[in-house]
Amino acid sequence: MATHGSSGHYTVLARRFRPQTFDEVVGQEHVGRAIRNAIVGDRVAHAYLFTGARGVGKTSTARIFAKALNCPHVADGVPCNECDVCRSIAAGTDVDVLEIDGASNRGIDDIRALRANVNVRSMRSRFKVYIIDEVHMLTREAFNALLKTLEEPPPGVKFVFCTTEPNKVPDTILSRCQRFDFGMIGLASVTERLQSIAEAEGVSIEREAVELVARRGGGSMRDAQSLFDQLLAFGGEQIGCEDVHRLLGTAPDERLVELHQSLIDCDQAQALTLAEEALASGVQLGSLTDQMLDYFRDLLISAVDADSVPLSSVAERLRTTLKSQADDWGIETISAAMQILVETKGRMARVNYARALLDLALVRICLLERLDSLSQLVQAVQEGGGQPKPNPRETVARSQRPGSTLRTQPATDGKKNDTDAALATGGEKETESSHESLETIEFEPDNSDAFVAQLLMNLPDMTASHLKNASRSAIFGPNRLEFSFTRRYSFCKNYCERPEAIRRIQAVANQLAGRSVELVIDSDDSAPEEEASGATTTKQPVPKRLSTRTTDADPFVQHVLSVFGGSVVDVRATPSDTAH
Repeated sequence: MATHGSSGHYTVLARRFRPQTFDEVVGQEHVGRAIRNAIVGDRVAHAYLFTGARGVGKTSTARIFAKALNCPHVADGVPCNECDVCRSIAAGTDVDVLEIDGASNRGIDDIRALRANVNVRSMRSRFKVYIIDEVHMLTREAFNALLKTLEEPPPGVKFVFCTTEPNKVPDTILSRCQRFDFGMIGLASVTERLQSIAEAEGVSIEREAVELVARRGGGSMRDAQSLFDQLLAFGGEQIGCEDVHRLLGTAPDERLVELHQSLIDCDQAQALTLAEEALASGVQLGSLTDQMLDYFRDLLISAVDADSVPLSSVAERLRTTLKSQADDWGIETISAAMQILVETKGRMARVNYARALLDLALVRICLLERLDSLSQLVQAVQEGGGQPKPNPRETVARSQRPGSTLRTQPATDGKKNDTDAALATGGEKETESSHESLETIEFEPDNSDAFVAQLLMNLPDMTASHLKNASRSAIFGPNRLEFSFTRRYSFCKNYCERPEAIRRIQAVANQLAGRSVELVIDSDDSAPEEEASGATTTKQPVPKRLSTRTTDADPFVQHVLSVFGGSVVDVRATPSDTAH
């Protein structure tokens, strides 16, 4: 039921349901407990600084603090809210509690007037309380004028400063105040408060609709109450989720899930179609972009199994759906998609073709590869394993893209499939028949060059390309084969020392030698420092400068000059001309 003041004007919910005790300030229990204990223990400081986002209870707590100080019937730090002092402070009309707007009273003259009046004793209460809201808006001169009064205030004077930007308050002011930081209010707390307001107003509203308003409030109780007040006027006696979405210009949860599923399926046409349908139904472009960013954030939360973190884009009943989508897409791809949309959101605010930017972002997201699969492929190659199995959903999505063809290899030719697999893994996969026909070669120290050459010919390309950079290869004793690398080719040495590379080299060497071979990969410290570091460079000859008249008889140069209207500035001889 709507409540009107004595003048017949409607009073908004944020004012009618303003907290009147410390316990009623939702989400700031730590602040209320500290201040109440200070009042009970008679340890009240002369200046307090309340910081936090808008609508989290800073000014309300300051008023409750003033009532607790001056209420004649205060009990355990809790004002009675029945006496004339409490009522006048709640209405903002008490002569001993002065609320000053720092944004409109920010000059040095305003602070001088405050200093002149601060020595005047309170009229009827124990304390004279100055509440300065948005104190960070004061000028530097005003802050300097306030310093002396704030450091040594008269007896019976208390200051309470409220600000959303404490970083703009000078350190000299901060050091003279007791600071309390007000946190954002949790979604569950805001929802419960709005539900109690709906019951008090006699309005029937769906629980999910209340959660939508609470999420839209973004942790600010006042913002949520203002939206809720607007919703009560818009929806009538029975309010559902559809009313909230129409009022806020947002997309329903099911539409968001469907839109992001089309992105996961790489279905560009479906994604653009769903975005168009959402905008045509009244969803605002900026609101849709914000919802998509929140949805990507929820996908990230689901991908890392942070189940205790509340969702910000859809209802909790859809957490299982988001978990399935996150597992299908992968955290790497989700991060890349979110980055694309963040960049798009930043550009949309500065141009008049925001719709085109959103469509471009949707198409770019659809073109993203499965980055998690790519990471697995890199890891598999590094570990010498096979190629990871492709994602069936990704394969189908690629085959459905315009101009794409899904190719499969016949399974009848096993040898061909093995060769294709070897090519897919960088030539590192060996086939069973690759070493069957190897002929043995003499494994003796004086035949080491021929043996190593045959070994390189029968190794996979990647392994052979690294092994051939060895500075020295030799056969020692009856069964020892040694390769040495300089510091310049330390990367090749590290590659050849990997277990899978050792296994490949030794397998081929054993077949060529006809017996077991001991393989040794070592460093070659005997090479000169210049060769090891790669610092030796061949000195390039300096091209000789020629006269510009040498081009007068060149028909090609003259033709170019006539076409482009240029002139010859410098003539240099080519290296071949210089050598001759």
